[in-house]
Amino acid sequence: MLRSLKLVAVTLAAGFAIAGTVSPVMAAPQDGNWSVVVVTEKGTCDRAYRYSVAVANGKVRYQGDTAVNFNGTVESDGAVKVAIRLGEKGANGTGRLAKDSGQGTWQGFGNAGECAGYWEAERR
Repeated sequence: MLRSLKLVAVTLAAGFAIAGTVSPVMAAPQDGNWSVVVVTEKGTCDRAYRYSVAVANGKVRYQGDTAVNFNGTVESDGAVKVAIRLGEKGANGTGRLAKDSGQGTWQGFGNAGECAGYWEAERR
């Protein structure tokens, strides 16, 4: 069960800053390497997770070995909206990503039970 809960958090971390369409000539302000901490405030998921992600030309790449299905956007004002799925488990997150930091909330669901909390990101 612990592994499945970690996978939900990994998917959230991987998808927190997926950007929309960006011109290939002009990099988005969110492009770069990020460290994301996902903190559980409600439910039986582990208390916190930390993961690395890379954003390039508005697209996110999780820097780990877990394959997940995620999609989302970062609006021009930095508003983040993501949906992540791994089998029957998943998480939805919203928040704001600026040039060097970000924060928001998330809610997980699936056979591991419901969990919720917040995420914070910082550029590396």
